[in-house]
Amino acid sequence: MSWLLERLRKCQEDRGMMANLRCILVDNKKHRAWPALNRLGVAIDNDVAAFVAGLFATHPEATTFGNFGATCKTIEQKRGDKRGDDNKLTPTERRFQHLLSAERGDELNNRILRMVLMAKSQGVPVNYEKLETDLKYWSDKKKTEWAAAFWTPGVATATEEVA
Repeated sequence: MSWLLERLRKCQEDRGMMANLRCILVDNKKHRAWPALNRLGVAIDNDVAAFVAGLFATHPEATTFGNFGATCKTIEQKRGDKRGDDNKLTPTERRFQHLLSAERGDELNNRILRMVLMAKSQGVPVNYEKLETDLKYWSDKKKTEWAAAFWTPGVATATEEVA
């Protein structure tokens, strides 16, 4: 377990801290998250760790299995998105495809935030430790790993691995 996730889990019940950490996800409220990040030992200019802390504060249900592609696949299954015979993408597939094509930075972060909110609404846990590592080293290789987890038949989803 990463030191960030360990510290976040210790503070999980501190509603004030979690509210302040969520502010890192809103541009004009980021200044409210900086003291909370400092207390966690996260450098304010560490964009990836701060973003993951904000995501965790938004949806603290975490797992240690799968990558974000597997999380998105689980979201699709829980939503009941059915793939038709006409090669059309399901709504979740389309969102995931846009996420994979997003530019690193605000565009990627906003698309990940939307998927984490969908995970929250469907009760799907997120592997924040893996997400932090993948975002830190975001590359075509990570995109391919996420796509493989999402579209490869027979790959277990995050909830199936836990069961």
